[in-house]
Amino acid sequence: MRLIEQEGKALLRRHGIAVPRGVLLRPGESPPAGFPRAGAFLKAQVPEGGRGKRGLVRRAEEPGAAEAIRAALGDPAAPLLLEEAMPIARELYLALRVDGTAQAIELLVSAEGGVEVEAGAPPLRHHLDPEAPGAAAGVFAALRKGDAFPPDLAARLARLAVRLARVLAAEDLELLEINPLAQLADGRLVACDAKLVRDDAAAFRHAPAAEETPLSAALAAAALTPLERRARERGFHLVELPGGTVAMVTAGAGLGMLMLDLLGDAGLPAACFMDNAQGGPDETMPERLALAFEIARRPEVKATLFYTTIASRPLKGRVEALAKALRESPPPKPLFVGFAAAHASLAGYSLEEARAALRAAGVAALHDDPLELVRALKAAVG
Repeated sequence: MRLIEQEGKALLRRHGIAVPRGVLLRPGESPPAGFPRAGAFLKAQVPEGGRGKRGLVRRAEEPGAAEAIRAALGDPAAPLLLEEAMPIARELYLALRVDGTAQAIELLVSAEGGVEVEAGAPPLRHHLDPEAPGAAAGVFAALRKGDAFPPDLAARLARLAVRLARVLAAEDLELLEINPLAQLADGRLVACDAKLVRDDAAAFRHAPAAEETPLSAALAAAALTPLERRARERGFHLVELPGGTVAMVTAGAGLGMLMLDLLGDAGLPAACFMDNAQGGPDETMPERLALAFEIARRPEVKATLFYTTIASRPLKGRVEALAKALRESPPPKPLFVGFAAAHASLAGYSLEEARAALRAAGVAALHDDPLELVRALKAAVG
């Protein structure tokens, strides 16, 4: 879940990271007495970047600033963050993310931050283990390889990076991006903007989102399509993908990404992506098929693909359950099925028997090899 700036900064403040003073204002509300309004900013609270370029960040002293931001959002009741101005001497960029390939935390730092950060030089990249001995010294050495960061600034950044990496781990964040990271005249570093993304699969380790990050949770729920909302209610995740031509049913993110890539390489992009939900029910196959078939009824969708892995449960039981579901709700477009079954699952029941049973239920093809399954689909629908 993407956190809005105000709730992301509240999380950082809880961990002792310096952020500007700010207050969330709804229409008709005034800031508390003594709030420093000179030069303050009004910021739209939406979980996306590029707000400044869209006119969603304005000086509070600008006449009609709040009304203009809410009009651009299309929501006259939207809350806005009123934030004090900071005496910035230099804008930097700092981010930490989970590098899934390296299975490590990756630090990204740039000597130039702000709204045009993408136009600058590529950021420095460094893998970081915040609990390793000498972690800050390693970051300091990486920052000092060039001449972009003088010793004093490199030391401050190194210490901050280690602290933020611990925040990333403790809060189960996939991304923690600060842009700009402001260096003040006295050398202090302040997070003037923050983009945080929390891993939904780790939500059970934290307070309910509706309590801890209510506005972020409400915006995330509002962004769901009707089908995505129904999938969540039925105990799994579904993401609709625009421009797709194959309704895809899978279980597990890794398997789903594999099939996404194979379909994309074949010129048949997926129209949806499915994943298991933390604490969801053990069996959601009928519900997944039902939503996939709704997508398959769209004119641009040519087929449905179902692929799953079976480690120990008997293949026969899975095939019979799938065949029963298909007899009760026939697929509206050709259905291609794949099972990656372990040896134990095949005991007393062959893939040929599975093919015969599923062919009778209306399945166009069954393969255990995912590449062969996608090739069969492509040959059938073009």
